[in-house]
Parts: sequence; C-alpha cells; structure tokens
Amino acid sequence: MRALLYGAAARLAAPLLPDDYLSMVNPLWSARELRGRVTRVVPETEDAATLVIEPGWGWRFEHRPGQYIGIAVAVHGRFVWRSYSLTCPPTHHRSQLTITVKAMPEGALSSHLVRGLEPGTIVRLAPPRGEFVLPDPPPPKLLFVTGGSGITPVMAMLRTMDGRGAMPEVVHVHSAPDVEAALFRDELHDLVHRHPGFALYERFTRRDGHMSLPVDLPRVCPDWREREAWVCGPSAMLHEAEKVWADGGLSGSLHVERFGTAFVDAEAQGGTVRFTGSGRSVEVDGATTLMQAGERAGIAMPFGCRMGICHTCVVPLAEGRVRDLRDGTEHGTEHGKIQTCVTVAAGDCVLDL
Repeated sequence: MRALLYGAAARLAAPLLPDDYLSMVNPLWSARELRGRVTRVVPETEDAATLVIEPGWGWRFEHRPGQYIGIAVAVHGRFVWRSYSLTCPPTHHRSQLTITVKAMPEGALSSHLVRGLEPGTIVRLAPPRGEFVLPDPPPPKLLFVTGGSGITPVMAMLRTMDGRGAMPEVVHVHSAPDVEAALFRDELHDLVHRHPGFALYERFTRRDGHMSLPVDLPRVCPDWREREAWVCGPSAMLHEAEKVWADGGLSGSLHVERFGTAFVDAEAQGGTVRFTGSGRSVEVDGATTLMQAGERAGIAMPFGCRMGICHTCVVPLAEGRVRDLRDGTEHGTEHGKIQTCVTVAAGDCVLDL
C-alpha cells in the first residue's frame, strides 16, 4: 500500500518526486532511502572519533549488539559507502546511533569522517547486518579478544550488558599500539571498578610486542576453553585464534569478525566478460573482479562500498559462471544477480549491463 501511494504521489508531483518535497521540509525524510544526520563528532584518540547520528524516517532500532551498519558520505559529488560497527547498545537513546571510526593511512573516507566531517552532514544509511553478535541471554562466561579498532563491536556488547545491570563473568584481552591509541580505555577501567566479574588485560604492542595467543591466552585466562569467545582485530590475530580454537577442538565456541571483505585465494580461471548493453568485452584473469573488468572496458559500473556489503553493484548474470572471492563458491545464471565487486569470472560470462 505504501508503494502504491508513493507511486501515485510521484505521478502527481512530476517532474519532481515526493522525496524532493519531503526533503524540502526535512532532509531526513525519504521514502527511497535511509538517511541520517551527524549531530556530533567526538574525538576518542588522535586518529579516531565517534560519530553520533540521528537516523531519519524509516529507521528501526532493532540491531543486535555487535552488528555493523553501512554509511555513505558525499565526497566530491559521489556517495562513498563503508561499513562500521555500531558501538551503541539497542537500548541506547532511541533518537541516535553511534559508530567509532579510526582514520586509516590508506583510507581517504575514514580520515574524512574523523577529521573533516562537519556536524549537520546528511548521510545515507544501510540497515544493521552481521552475525558477530551477543546472544540473548549471554552465556555465563565470556572471553573477548580484541586488537585496535576491533574493540568497536565488543563495546556495543559490553554497554548492552552494563546497561542491563547484568554483567556475566567476562575476560577481555585487548591490545593497542600504546596507551594514547587505546580506544575506550577510561570506560573499560570504569567497568572493571563497577563489575567484579569483569577482568581486563591490556597489551601495548610498541612496548610489549604483539600478543601470542598460544602463549599468552592460558596465562591471562586459564579457563579459556570453558568460555564462548569473540575475537575481532587484525587478520593475523584472527587466523591465530582460528588455529588455536581448532587445535583445541573448540571451533564451535569461537566467533570472529573481519573488517572488510575477507578474500580467499580463489582459483577462478578468468575468461572473456561481455556486456550486453554495449556489446563490449574484455579478457580478464581469475583475480580481476567483474567490477574492475567493466571499468577496464569503459562501462559505467554501479558501485558503492566495493566490499560486498551495500549491494549497489548487483547486476544480472546472463550467461556463464562466476566465483565469489569471499568464500570461493561458484554461481551460475540460476543465482540471478551477482555482486560484481566480489566476484570474478569462472570462464566466459555475460553481464546484462
């Protein structure tokens, strides 16, 4: 019914759309997309900040602690998408969301969010996603292992349990380059003082070196095998955690979160990629994404996050097969539409674009 009403209004309002009129009243009102307004940018460390976002019409506060959202910001006239973990619990103020962003040396958008984003900026939002979440109710004994900005989804979990006044027995092992770079350090130490069952172990890598889970974990958490664990941080940490838990026959009790697309060593053979709209074609190897193939052929490829999250790049696969770089699975035309930013050609294929 809502779609029918919107369509009727669109015909009456032509050449403008109802959204155009809604935006004149309030830029957060849109029936086509989720929007938000950045109300505050709160510095956390020298290179990290928390963005407080007021979501607009259509947003539902139903995320689970640990999930991430997509956010798009206009940069040089083009919206650029990235995904960041929510650091607020679901019971946070119903009028705002929070994400904490660390400026990365190679990340132009993250640096802009931390250092250049002005309060009042209107952003686009994508709904919460992710399976790296806190169960409800949480298990009686938990273990968190985080590194750097990998602490962000865990903070939503800790804030949720703290807000409920029911902190179970938690061991949190966190590493950061140094004290000044440690996110949420004051808040974590406050949790230690207020919750007898919360234990925090910090490691500062510039002083202490990097953590070795096989060596350090039994020392700081002797009963780690009895705990359900959530690990988020650099790739090396995640790979080491997966090996440690697998060697112990405990993979089922381990949850890991990787920021960005975890590309696998795919063995797609590549091939000729043809585009029906223009008749153009391009030869590619098995490591070149279909998005890159189209751009190489001069095709205006739809894109957003380029990480397989926002689904802006989805196009129909007319012929052939492709391989998903995230898990190595192959898809054919029976799959319908594909995400061009995370798939490669598994032989000759045709995109309906």
